[in-house]
Amino acid sequence: MGAREVGLPDVVPSGSLPSRVTIWEVGARDGLQNESVVVPVSVKLEFLDRLAAAGLSVLEATSFVHPKWVPQLADAAELLAGLSARPGVVYPVLVPNERGLDRALEAGVSHIAIFASATETFASRNLNRTLDSQFEMFEPTVSRALAAGVDVRGYVSMCFGDPWEGAVSRSQVVAVGERLLEMGCSQLSLGDTIGVATPGQVESLLEGFGDVSRLAVHFHDTYGQALSNTLAALRCGVTTVDSSAGGLGGCPYAESATGNLATEDLVWMLDGLGIETGVDLDKLVECSVWMAEQLGRPSPSRVVRALAK
Repeated sequence: MGAREVGLPDVVPSGSLPSRVTIWEVGARDGLQNESVVVPVSVKLEFLDRLAAAGLSVLEATSFVHPKWVPQLADAAELLAGLSARPGVVYPVLVPNERGLDRALEAGVSHIAIFASATETFASRNLNRTLDSQFEMFEPTVSRALAAGVDVRGYVSMCFGDPWEGAVSRSQVVAVGERLLEMGCSQLSLGDTIGVATPGQVESLLEGFGDVSRLAVHFHDTYGQALSNTLAALRCGVTTVDSSAGGLGGCPYAESATGNLATEDLVWMLDGLGIETGVDLDKLVECSVWMAEQLGRPSPSRVVRALAK
């Protein structure tokens, strides 16, 4: 049963919201990297093509992280070599350092993302760096990418809470984020890696940055707050939202992190608010149902479950 057959959601706009939102789809990277099994390249390529066919224009395709740490994405070069890029769709890849950048440039990538931490402990566990020394790794990566004409996005993890340190101060997150923006990142994605944020925290952090035009948000749904947090961010002026088709993913370095905000759940809300995304919800649901079959388990997305019946 599709969204049109259900006859919902009825479009009722709400004040102070953007007219259009860009969805930064992370399912093929952030979603599949957390799978216990390695998904074949052929399945990943079809997944990306189905996502593009559903109208998603930004598809984070893979990561050039060392295979030892994320074996599920060890096939990054093979994937990009086999990718049939659709016109108007960009396929960013995550790179951890200069070696990752080298591999991305060899693959002809035009958009990359780097992954920073807002906390000392996560920087140590995930990057093997201190909070401050992580920038020594990012600076040459970003400068070389920009010199090669490659766009750079910056992720900041643990923006709202850290499983080892607890609450994270707004000033610390803003300091990390502003250094990445000053370094040359065109956009900054603020991540609620363990899904503990609530709308007031989201509003407060965005106020701390002031100008939100270069900010995106990345929420996990551990406590069921991802959509409410997204709505809070939209009311603050954010127009780019990260999400994962079917609600795939989490964080392999933070055990308490559960799935990302499901793209279908996000689109259902945005459609109902009259916010344009360019996404065909029925096609997207079909894509996630197909991917769930490949993985051998049902999708955690509530909208997928409702419309797939």
